[in-house]
Amino acid sequence: MNIFNKVTLQSLKKSRTRTIVTIIGVILSTAMITAVSTFAVSLQSYMIQGSIAKYGGWHIGFPAVDSAFVQERAHDQAVSSTASFENIGYAALSGGKNPDKPYLFIAGFNEDEASPGTLPVTMVSGRMPDNSREILVPSHLAANGGIKFAEGDTLTLAVGDRMYGNQQLNQHDVFLAGDQSGKGAEALVPRAEQTYKVVGIYARPAFEESAAPGYTLITRANPSERADSFSLYVSLKHPREVKAYANSTAAGHAYVYNDNVLRFMGVSSDELLTALLYTVGGIVAFIIVTGSIFMIYNAFTISLNERTRQFGILSSVGATAKQLRNAVLFEGLCIGAAGIPVGILLGIGSMGLVLTVVSKNFGNILYSHVPLTLQVSIPAIACAAALSMITILISAYIPARKAAGTPVMESIRQSNEVKVEAKAVKTSGRAQRIYGLEGTLALKNFKRNKKRYRSIVLSLMLSVVLFISASAFVTYMKQMSERAVAFTTYDIGFATQSMKDSEMLALYDKLRTAGGIWESSYQTLMKVTGIAQASDLSDAYWGEEGASGAAGKAGNDGKSGNAVVPSPVRSDEQVSLPVDLQFLDDSAYLKILEGLGLPAAEYTGPDAKFIAVAKLMSPADDKRLKEVDGFCNLFKSSSSILTLTPKSEDGSKIEQGHDVSVTFVETVPPDTLPVTGSPGSNQPFFFRVIAPYSLIGKFEAADSPPAVKGLTFRSKHPAQSVAEMEKTIQGAQITDEYKLYNVYAMMDESRNTIFIINVFAYTFIIMISLIAIANVFNTISTNIKLRRRELAMLRSIGMSDRNFQRMMNFECAFYGMRALISGLPIGLVFSWLIYRGMFIGGADQIDYIFPWASIGISVFSVLLIVFVTMLYSVSTIKRENIIDALRDDMT
Repeated sequence: MNIFNKVTLQSLKKSRTRTIVTIIGVILSTAMITAVSTFAVSLQSYMIQGSIAKYGGWHIGFPAVDSAFVQERAHDQAVSSTASFENIGYAALSGGKNPDKPYLFIAGFNEDEASPGTLPVTMVSGRMPDNSREILVPSHLAANGGIKFAEGDTLTLAVGDRMYGNQQLNQHDVFLAGDQSGKGAEALVPRAEQTYKVVGIYARPAFEESAAPGYTLITRANPSERADSFSLYVSLKHPREVKAYANSTAAGHAYVYNDNVLRFMGVSSDELLTALLYTVGGIVAFIIVTGSIFMIYNAFTISLNERTRQFGILSSVGATAKQLRNAVLFEGLCIGAAGIPVGILLGIGSMGLVLTVVSKNFGNILYSHVPLTLQVSIPAIACAAALSMITILISAYIPARKAAGTPVMESIRQSNEVKVEAKAVKTSGRAQRIYGLEGTLALKNFKRNKKRYRSIVLSLMLSVVLFISASAFVTYMKQMSERAVAFTTYDIGFATQSMKDSEMLALYDKLRTAGGIWESSYQTLMKVTGIAQASDLSDAYWGEEGASGAAGKAGNDGKSGNAVVPSPVRSDEQVSLPVDLQFLDDSAYLKILEGLGLPAAEYTGPDAKFIAVAKLMSPADDKRLKEVDGFCNLFKSSSSILTLTPKSEDGSKIEQGHDVSVTFVETVPPDTLPVTGSPGSNQPFFFRVIAPYSLIGKFEAADSPPAVKGLTFRSKHPAQSVAEMEKTIQGAQITDEYKLYNVYAMMDESRNTIFIINVFAYTFIIMISLIAIANVFNTISTNIKLRRRELAMLRSIGMSDRNFQRMMNFECAFYGMRALISGLPIGLVFSWLIYRGMFIGGADQIDYIFPWASIGISVFSVLLIVFVTMLYSVSTIKRENIIDALRDDMT
């Protein structure tokens, strides 16, 4: 070890506090970088394993190849494994409701093909086929195709090939229906008649493309009838090379990527997802690295200020600029060697603890059968260590280069520390009267050595910017997840559109007996047009209508723009408004009337009044409808006469309308079931009329189907109830299209998502805050230490401890105010840039939130940290002997 390195080690030992705080900062920054990289690797592994369990472990599929191609791929050096099944053929599906899927596709599996690792087959009921005369039917054949098969049914199918001229088509080729004359249409050419027995129902297979023309039925391959058309699914040793592999081996064969798995390996065609992930990762990395560089840079700058005279003496005896730079870089290596290993271990350990806390929540959201475990990647750890060391060396090199270029005599005399003219430190008389002697001295100290104080202000400013930026990032991440949380009045919903009321109510009687159900109801939602007198609408409506131009007035110009449209003066003018007409089963309707205190006699029967909720609100406010009394009324009075006219399927009004008396109430209406294919309302108001189900016949029309109808349930054990309901529905031989919603599970996913984001968010903020605190403490305490002689001189000429403390308090106030004046605007700019970055990256559901809370916390924290750090540093100086401090030359 050369003399320069020995001197460096002695300096590190002499300034123990600064050295320890710097090492702590390095530990924290390395821990954060390690934790982020470890979490990324662990999450990637979890998502890959989960998607493999759900969608299969193949990377590229060839839907129609011959046996020779299958054998070639099985012996390919780039392939890790293959799975295939026979393309036995197609059969026509009679009575199917999906015009794009008019076939049944028969797939012949071998015994080892339907495995969880390659081509997973999820059984709904029954068992796997044992021979080539037994078959599995997919569940979406009933839901999507309208054809129901049950276990034990016998199917006799004319199996053949799809032909388009001389070309044989496969599952990758969409159905070619041709034009009205039949020109350009494909044909099904039967080869043989096959009879199968249905032995089970299975979930829609992941390997069946959404545009495939045939529903995949699975049987066992018959060894005596070997086909020469196979569907081949290949897993590669290096999945990132899948596109190059496809180009080199496809040889004219059609192929499809398993995007559900590949996207988590970094090979995704989903550019929006990739952009969002890179945006979020880039923001996190930028905040961490920026905080680390500034903290370590300040630490080395202070260290060199402390050793300026030492470097001057070494230069005077022959030390070169290169040797001095190497000495500082050696100091950086020593701090890195002490801090980086501990930081890596702390990052891995802390992330392991966090994953233990949130693993169950991840299972509830994504893959319940795949555990989220800690995955330590050597390349990721090496990158984290390298990034930390590069950060340290860059932070050390910049001030080292500056120190090596300082003239020798300036370094020895330290004449470059304070270069100022008298007028530069001149203070006004008003400042002297306001601050007094102590405040004036503090202000002069601030002015006469701006370089030294600039580092303190910069550290504080950076802390404010980092905290506001990190808080903004966390806020928008939480906002993204909370957008999925909605207020709901039921746990389970069954929705349909075409099912007859008699069938739906018969099913309702069966489903309401499922275990755990404690409340149930049925309803129908119609989209109708309501015609009201313009004079009945509130002034708030006319202001909103004028601003948005959203509603149309019959018999008026309908002026739009930013100007407010005044209320019409003619009482005969009318307005057409879109209305949701919700029919509830009579018992649920009577409960609502009872809760509102309305007489049942007036609101039931052939001439009953209806109740309605009519409020001005934007579509984004829909989730806050539970606060219904917080919105402006759409109508002036509490009742009105409306003409409700149903809409036909093409959206036009039916001529015959019904005049009804409507009472407007302050209540949260029961949630409707989701309307399939509905784009959602963009009206600036919410208008729903509620009526008893017994009156639905007055509004039903042959050419005006309901938007949605169905059943709703509240359950003590929703998962158990849904499982029981699924079996009941399957046994009911339902052929109409329907959807069964487990709303409680969706809500639970949102709650788990928010919990996970909160855990990582607050961990991130705490780590960033610790780095900022370490930065401020290191900067202020060391700067105070560098002023030992100066402060001792003030005390030696009679400054009391009280006056001394007051002067230091003023310095604290100047530090804090200067930092806040600069840091708060910059932090606001960064918070907006983070919002824009996430918005452009795909998070278009978030709104910009002015960070009032972060600003308040920053102001309080800056002043608190500065005063606490100053108290610690000053108390250390007060304990020192004045004579010893005056003699100290800081070498």
